[in-house]
Amino acid sequence: MTAPSLAGRRILVTRAASQAGKLSDGLRALGAIPVEVPVLEIQPPLSYDALDQALRQLASYHWLILTSTNAVRAVANRAATLGLQLSAIHLPQVAAVGAATAEEARKVNLHVALVPEAYVGESLAAALAPHISGKRVLIARAAVARDVIPDALRAAGATVDVADAYRNAMPAAAPAQLRAALEQGIDAATFTSSSSVTHLADAARAAGLVFPFAGIPAISIGPITSQTLREHNWPPAVEAAPHDIPGLIAAAVSLLSH
Repeated sequence: MTAPSLAGRRILVTRAASQAGKLSDGLRALGAIPVEVPVLEIQPPLSYDALDQALRQLASYHWLILTSTNAVRAVANRAATLGLQLSAIHLPQVAAVGAATAEEARKVNLHVALVPEAYVGESLAAALAPHISGKRVLIARAAVARDVIPDALRAAGATVDVADAYRNAMPAAAPAQLRAALEQGIDAATFTSSSSVTHLADAARAAGLVFPFAGIPAISIGPITSQTLREHNWPPAVEAAPHDIPGLIAAAVSLLSH
Protein backbone atom coordinates (compact mmCIF):
# COMPACT_ATOMS: atom_id res chain seq x y z
CA MET A 1 0.00 0.00 0.00
CA THR A 2 1.39 3.38 -1.02
CA ALA A 3 2.01 5.86 1.80
CA PRO A 4 0.03 9.12 1.68
CA SER A 5 1.77 11.75 -0.42
CA LEU A 6 2.60 13.98 2.56
CA ALA A 7 3.17 11.23 5.12
CA GLY A 8 4.88 12.57 8.24
CA ARG A 9 5.49 16.04 6.85
CA ARG A 10 5.11 18.77 9.47
CA ILE A 11 3.49 21.79 7.79
CA LEU A 12 2.95 25.14 9.45
CA VAL A 13 -0.62 26.47 9.20
CA THR A 14 -0.88 30.16 10.04
CA ARG A 15 -4.60 30.76 9.50
CA ALA A 16 -6.90 32.07 12.22
CA ALA A 17 -7.95 29.28 14.56
CA SER A 18 -11.57 29.57 13.40
CA GLN A 19 -10.54 29.07 9.77
CA ALA A 20 -7.69 26.57 9.91
CA GLY A 21 -9.90 23.49 9.62
CA LYS A 22 -10.23 23.19 5.84
CA LEU A 23 -6.49 23.51 5.24
CA SER A 24 -5.45 21.37 8.21
CA ASP A 25 -8.01 18.66 7.38
CA GLY A 26 -6.87 18.55 3.76
CA LEU A 27 -3.22 18.22 4.76
CA ARG A 28 -4.03 15.60 7.39
CA ALA A 29 -5.94 13.52 4.84
CA LEU A 30 -2.71 13.26 2.85
CA GLY A 31 -0.71 12.11 5.87
CA ALA A 32 0.79 15.45 6.87
CA ILE A 33 0.97 16.79 10.41
CA PRO A 34 -0.54 20.28 10.36
CA VAL A 35 1.20 22.45 12.93
CA GLU A 36 -1.31 25.17 13.74
CA VAL A 37 0.14 28.48 14.91
CA PRO A 38 -2.64 31.02 14.37
CA VAL A 39 -1.01 34.37 13.74
CA LEU A 40 -4.30 36.04 12.83
CA GLU A 41 -7.27 36.64 15.08
CA ILE A 42 -10.43 38.17 13.64
CA GLN A 43 -11.61 41.09 15.77
CA PRO A 44 -14.23 43.82 15.32
CA PRO A 45 -13.08 47.04 13.64
CA LEU A 46 -12.18 49.95 15.90
CA SER A 47 -15.50 51.50 14.84
CA TYR A 48 -18.59 50.12 13.11
CA ASP A 49 -19.80 53.62 12.18
CA ALA A 50 -18.91 53.45 8.47
CA LEU A 51 -20.26 49.93 8.03
CA ASP A 52 -23.47 50.68 9.94
CA GLN A 53 -24.15 53.78 7.88
CA ALA A 54 -23.53 51.88 4.64
CA LEU A 55 -25.73 48.94 5.64
CA ARG A 56 -28.61 51.26 6.51
CA GLN A 57 -28.33 52.67 2.97
CA LEU A 58 -27.52 49.38 1.26
CA ALA A 59 -30.31 49.72 -1.32
CA SER A 60 -28.69 52.93 -2.62
CA TYR A 61 -25.60 51.06 -3.87
CA HIS A 62 -25.31 49.39 -7.26
CA TRP A 63 -22.56 46.96 -6.21
CA LEU A 64 -21.47 45.38 -2.93
CA ILE A 65 -17.93 44.01 -3.05
CA LEU A 66 -16.93 41.32 -0.56
CA THR A 67 -13.20 40.72 -0.25
CA SER A 68 -13.14 37.66 2.06
CA THR A 69 -15.28 35.14 3.91
CA ASN A 70 -14.63 37.21 7.04
CA ALA A 71 -16.15 40.25 5.31
CA VAL A 72 -19.27 38.24 4.41
CA ARG A 73 -19.76 37.06 7.98
CA ALA A 74 -19.12 40.52 9.39
CA VAL A 75 -21.68 42.11 7.04
CA ALA A 76 -24.31 39.49 7.83
CA ASN A 77 -23.72 39.66 11.58
CA ARG A 78 -23.73 43.46 11.64
CA ALA A 79 -26.92 43.63 9.58
CA ALA A 80 -28.58 41.28 12.07
CA THR A 81 -27.36 43.42 14.98
CA LEU A 82 -28.92 46.48 13.34
CA GLY A 83 -32.18 44.62 12.80
CA LEU A 84 -31.77 44.66 9.01
CA GLN A 85 -33.04 41.67 7.05
CA LEU A 86 -30.88 41.31 3.94
CA SER A 87 -33.62 39.26 2.28
CA ALA A 88 -36.02 42.20 2.63
CA ILE A 89 -33.71 44.83 1.10
CA HIS A 90 -33.45 45.61 -2.60
CA LEU A 91 -29.83 44.53 -2.66
CA PRO A 92 -27.05 45.76 -4.92
CA GLN A 93 -25.30 43.31 -7.18
CA VAL A 94 -22.66 41.37 -5.28
CA ALA A 95 -19.08 40.70 -6.38
CA ALA A 96 -16.90 38.24 -4.45
CA VAL A 97 -13.13 38.04 -4.67
CA GLY A 98 -13.11 34.24 -4.96
CA ALA A 99 -15.09 31.01 -4.85
CA ALA A 100 -14.92 30.57 -1.06
CA THR A 101 -16.15 34.13 -0.50
CA ALA A 102 -18.96 33.58 -3.00
CA GLU A 103 -19.96 30.34 -1.28
CA GLU A 104 -20.07 32.11 2.10
CA ALA A 105 -22.16 34.92 0.59
CA ARG A 106 -24.72 32.44 -0.73
CA LYS A 107 -25.06 30.97 2.76
CA VAL A 108 -26.40 34.34 3.96
CA ASN A 109 -28.75 34.63 0.96
CA LEU A 110 -26.66 37.04 -1.09
CA HIS A 111 -26.81 36.36 -4.82
CA VAL A 112 -23.29 36.66 -6.27
CA ALA A 113 -23.22 38.18 -9.74
CA LEU A 114 -19.47 38.23 -10.32
CA VAL A 115 -16.43 36.18 -9.31
CA PRO A 116 -13.15 36.87 -11.17
CA GLU A 117 -11.17 34.11 -12.85
CA ALA A 118 -8.15 34.76 -10.63
CA TYR A 119 -8.91 35.18 -6.94
CA VAL A 120 -7.01 38.43 -6.35
CA GLY A 121 -8.08 42.04 -5.99
CA GLU A 122 -6.60 43.13 -9.30
CA SER A 123 -8.68 40.57 -11.21
CA LEU A 124 -11.84 41.56 -9.37
CA ALA A 125 -11.26 45.23 -10.15
CA ALA A 126 -10.58 44.46 -13.82
CA ALA A 127 -13.74 42.35 -14.12
CA LEU A 128 -15.86 45.07 -12.52
CA ALA A 129 -14.38 48.07 -14.33
CA PRO A 130 -16.59 47.89 -17.46
CA HIS A 131 -19.76 47.83 -15.35
CA ILE A 132 -19.34 50.54 -12.75
CA SER A 133 -18.93 53.93 -14.42
CA GLY A 134 -21.32 56.31 -12.64
CA LYS A 135 -22.30 53.62 -10.12
CA ARG A 136 -22.16 53.61 -6.32
CA VAL A 137 -20.01 50.83 -4.89
CA LEU A 138 -19.61 49.60 -1.32
CA ILE A 139 -16.51 47.62 -0.37
CA ALA A 140 -16.63 45.69 2.92
CA ARG A 141 -13.15 44.56 3.92
CA ALA A 142 -10.50 44.27 6.61
CA ALA A 143 -9.07 47.37 8.20
CA VAL A 144 -5.58 48.20 6.88
CA ALA A 145 -6.17 46.54 3.51
CA ARG A 146 -4.62 47.32 0.12
CA ASP A 147 -6.33 50.05 -1.90
CA VAL A 148 -6.05 48.27 -5.26
CA ILE A 149 -9.79 47.69 -5.69
CA PRO A 150 -11.12 51.11 -4.58
CA ASP A 151 -8.43 52.98 -6.53
CA ALA A 152 -9.13 51.01 -9.73
CA LEU A 153 -12.90 51.41 -9.46
CA ARG A 154 -12.68 55.14 -8.81
CA ALA A 155 -10.44 55.41 -11.86
CA ALA A 156 -13.17 53.60 -13.83
CA GLY A 157 -15.73 56.22 -12.80
CA ALA A 158 -17.38 54.71 -9.75
CA THR A 159 -18.23 56.40 -6.47
CA VAL A 160 -16.67 54.09 -3.89
CA ASP A 161 -17.31 53.82 -0.16
CA VAL A 162 -15.00 51.60 1.89
CA ALA A 163 -16.18 50.22 5.24
CA ASP A 164 -14.02 48.33 7.72
CA ALA A 165 -15.92 45.14 8.57
CA TYR A 166 -13.26 43.52 10.78
CA ARG A 167 -9.56 43.68 11.58
CA ASN A 168 -6.76 41.16 11.88
CA ALA A 169 -4.84 41.04 15.16
CA MET A 170 -2.04 38.76 16.38
CA PRO A 171 -3.09 36.37 19.17
CA ALA A 172 -1.07 36.78 22.36
CA ALA A 173 -0.12 33.09 22.34
CA ALA A 174 1.38 33.15 18.84
CA PRO A 175 5.06 33.90 19.70
CA ALA A 176 5.36 31.04 22.22
CA GLN A 177 3.48 28.65 19.93
CA LEU A 178 5.76 29.56 17.05
CA ARG A 179 8.91 29.02 19.07
CA ALA A 180 7.69 25.58 20.18
CA ALA A 181 6.72 24.60 16.62
CA LEU A 182 10.15 25.50 15.23
CA GLU A 183 11.92 23.62 18.02
CA GLN A 184 10.06 20.46 16.97
CA GLY A 185 10.84 21.04 13.30
CA ILE A 186 8.84 22.24 10.30
CA ASP A 187 9.05 20.92 6.73
CA ALA A 188 7.20 23.86 5.11
CA ALA A 189 5.11 26.91 5.96
CA THR A 190 1.80 27.76 4.28
CA PHE A 191 0.51 31.28 3.76
CA THR A 192 -3.08 32.13 2.84
CA SER A 193 -2.79 35.93 2.74
CA SER A 194 -0.37 38.83 2.93
CA SER A 195 -1.53 39.37 6.50
CA SER A 196 -0.44 35.86 7.45
CA VAL A 197 3.08 36.76 6.28
CA THR A 198 3.30 40.06 8.12
CA HIS A 199 1.76 38.68 11.30
CA LEU A 200 4.09 35.67 11.29
CA ALA A 201 7.01 38.09 10.97
CA ASP A 202 5.64 40.03 13.94
CA ALA A 203 5.23 36.82 15.96
CA ALA A 204 8.80 35.80 15.13
CA ARG A 205 10.15 39.15 16.28
CA ALA A 206 8.15 38.92 19.50
CA ALA A 207 9.58 35.43 20.07
CA GLY A 208 13.14 36.58 19.40
CA LEU A 209 13.40 34.45 16.26
CA VAL A 210 15.20 35.29 13.03
CA PHE A 211 12.73 35.80 10.18
CA PRO A 212 12.47 34.34 7.60
CA PHE A 213 13.17 30.83 8.85
CA ALA A 214 16.26 29.38 7.21
CA GLY A 215 15.80 26.12 5.34
CA ILE A 216 11.98 26.11 5.51
CA PRO A 217 10.20 26.52 2.16
CA ALA A 218 7.23 28.86 1.94
CA ILE A 219 4.05 27.82 0.13
CA SER A 220 1.97 30.78 -1.07
CA ILE A 221 -1.72 30.87 -1.96
CA GLY A 222 -1.32 33.48 -4.69
CA PRO A 223 0.63 36.33 -6.30
CA ILE A 224 -0.11 39.04 -3.73
CA THR A 225 0.92 36.77 -0.86
CA SER A 226 4.01 35.79 -2.87
CA GLN A 227 4.89 39.44 -3.35
CA THR A 228 4.66 40.02 0.41
CA LEU A 229 6.86 36.99 1.03
CA ARG A 230 9.47 38.39 -1.35
CA GLU A 231 9.32 41.74 0.43
CA HIS A 232 10.25 39.81 3.58
CA ASN A 233 13.15 38.08 1.77
CA TRP A 234 11.36 34.73 1.72
CA PRO A 235 10.59 33.95 -1.95
CA PRO A 236 7.95 31.20 -2.11
CA ALA A 237 9.11 27.78 -3.17
CA VAL A 238 5.76 27.22 -4.87
CA GLU A 239 2.54 29.16 -5.48
CA ALA A 240 -0.95 27.68 -5.53
CA ALA A 241 -2.87 27.47 -8.79
CA PRO A 242 -5.77 28.05 -8.49
CA HIS A 243 -5.33 30.53 -5.66
CA ASP A 244 -7.45 28.76 -3.06
CA ILE A 245 -7.12 26.18 -0.27
CA PRO A 246 -7.31 23.09 -2.55
CA GLY A 247 -4.69 24.74 -4.76
CA LEU A 248 -2.51 25.41 -1.73
CA ILE A 249 -2.73 21.76 -0.67
CA ALA A 250 -1.87 20.65 -4.22
CA ALA A 251 1.14 22.98 -4.14
CA ALA A 252 2.30 21.36 -0.90
CA VAL A 253 2.05 17.95 -2.54
CA SER A 254 4.03 19.10 -5.59
CA LEU A 255 6.75 20.47 -3.33
CA LEU A 256 7.00 17.79 -0.65
CA SER A 257 5.82 14.48 -2.08
CA HIS A 258 9.08 13.48 -3.75
